[in-house]
Amino acid sequence: MDYIWKDRKRTIFGLPWSFTVYKLTGEKIYVTTGFFSKHEEEVRLYRIMDLSLNRTFGQRIFGLGTIHVCSADKSTPEFDIKSIKDSEKIKNMLSDMVEDERVKKRVSNREYMADHDDDDEDFVGH
Repeated sequence: MDYIWKDRKRTIFGLPWSFTVYKLTGEKIYVTTGFFSKHEEEVRLYRIMDLSLNRTFGQRIFGLGTIHVCSADKSTPEFDIKSIKDSEKIKNMLSDMVEDERVKKRVSNREYMADHDDDDEDFVGH
């Protein structure tokens, strides 16, 4: 599989000494964690609702940042892409790709704003 972007969570001195790997394709983002036991989360880009960038003082010193992602994915409603290089560039690229996927799939925010507890029965016969 071809990845548009791939990086590891960076730790001490901004070095990629961790077992968290981020991979981005044209349609999905993958977050893989673990060494002996691996866990992989997969989120389709069109399901991402919001992105924000956080950069602590220590991260800024080493050119890193953390992207916080809010999604409509049931198993992964929120997650962080922690301590990555070129975080502002990656956030902007991811934001553009999310918008492109939402247009391609004809998805709008209204889909996620509905109250899932509402019953359509209220409208029958009234």
